[in-house]
Amino acid sequence: MSQLNLFIELTRLKKPIGFMLLFWPCIWGLTIVYDFDGDLKKYFFYSFLFLAGAILMRSAGCIVNDIVDKNFDKKVERTKNRPIASGKISVKLASIYALSLCMIAFLVLINFNNFTIIMAMLSMPLAFSYPLMKRITYWPQLFLGITFNYGLVLAWISITNEISIIPIIFYIGAIFWTLGYDTIYGYQDIKDDEIIGVKSTSIKFKNSPKKFLFVSYSIFISSLILTGLFMNFKIFYFMFLIVPIYQLLKVQIKDLDINKTKDCLRKFKSNNTLGLIIFINILIGKLI
Repeated sequence: MSQLNLFIELTRLKKPIGFMLLFWPCIWGLTIVYDFDGDLKKYFFYSFLFLAGAILMRSAGCIVNDIVDKNFDKKVERTKNRPIASGKISVKLASIYALSLCMIAFLVLINFNNFTIIMAMLSMPLAFSYPLMKRITYWPQLFLGITFNYGLVLAWISITNEISIIPIIFYIGAIFWTLGYDTIYGYQDIKDDEIIGVKSTSIKFKNSPKKFLFVSYSIFISSLILTGLFMNFKIFYFMFLIVPIYQLLKVQIKDLDINKTKDCLRKFKSNNTLGLIIFINILIGKLI
């Protein structure tokens, strides 16, 4: 039981916000492309596969991140008690866990068409190199956005077996969504990060965070509008967009206080609700 609890702590399974932020783009992409006039069994089956994949890959990603960052984590108040940083789990055992999770994720992946499998495998180097980016660039959040929202494109090609301008536009917008919310998340550790020399957009834009967030979220909002236009969604889709727009501009930007750790975490977690709202928004566009 002790090892099980450490495994759960290591993979952050008690913090579903991580894998849900990985899952939402997948279900968005699947929903905009799926023909709901046909059999729904495939839609629900693929939804389950993408959720399972999100949980497995996020868990593996957390382990890799903790292995790479173990020396940094020891110096940060919020992360110093993580299993690897505190020595409760060895790097060797953690590596075995990560490899096992990736193998199970591959068993999930092979349920899709060959194009989806190839595209997913091509993204792996980028996914696991993300933890290193904070050492060499102030834009690690950008690399996280590229990785975290890749499932949107994979979901599209899992149904069509080809790429299109629509998922690309949506994908680019979603990257800036991640760029925004992970910048907010980064403000929790900004003091420690500056001391130990870790880079981030939180540090780069610490003097003008709201302007940066406004630009990032404006690009995301623009992608939602363009996606609706390209999909020929009816007016109800665009009317309902006022809800996520309000959440982004009012709740996450105007009301944000980067000097309050709890407020930053609360704003970050609100993106899980936003993911659900956008999912409902897409359903409205598809079905009404």
